[in-house]
Amino acid sequence: MNTNNYQFSYQVYDSIDELNAEDAWLLNEAREVSQNAYAPYSNFLVGAVAKLANGEIVAGTNQENASYPAGICAERVLLSTASSLYPNVPVNTLAISYQQAEGLSDHPVAPCGICRQSLQEFESRVKQPIRLILSGMEGKVFVIEKASSLLPLAFTQSELL
Repeated sequence: MNTNNYQFSYQVYDSIDELNAEDAWLLNEAREVSQNAYAPYSNFLVGAVAKLANGEIVAGTNQENASYPAGICAERVLLSTASSLYPNVPVNTLAISYQQAEGLSDHPVAPCGICRQSLQEFESRVKQPIRLILSGMEGKVFVIEKASSLLPLAFTQSELL
């Protein structure tokens, strides 16, 4: 028997004030766009804003539905929009933030499992990592250099060949 180990590194900033100007701007935009989320059931509003390799900015918010499985997360809304408007253009950096109607939004929250799979697939498709900036409306900020780091042992297209 062998034991393998998986780990990755990420940066932790105490607040948005420690980020460079471009990263701070993207995170502020994600915080603002979260107000446009449609989340009447969970009251968990998520906003995502990305800078693409061509310089374009794309945003997405979570969109819930009374038939819960029919909803879609902000990250997947953003990836769908980006790939529809700008086919095969990589996402350089993606900032994700959230707010709650009740409760705090004072720490980073990572993408859910299906969003991790979608981010990994997008990275693979355009052959470029997606840098993530994660934060709530205040507090610490995580910067992860490659979204696929969040999904070790990912199911990929190579399994289908």
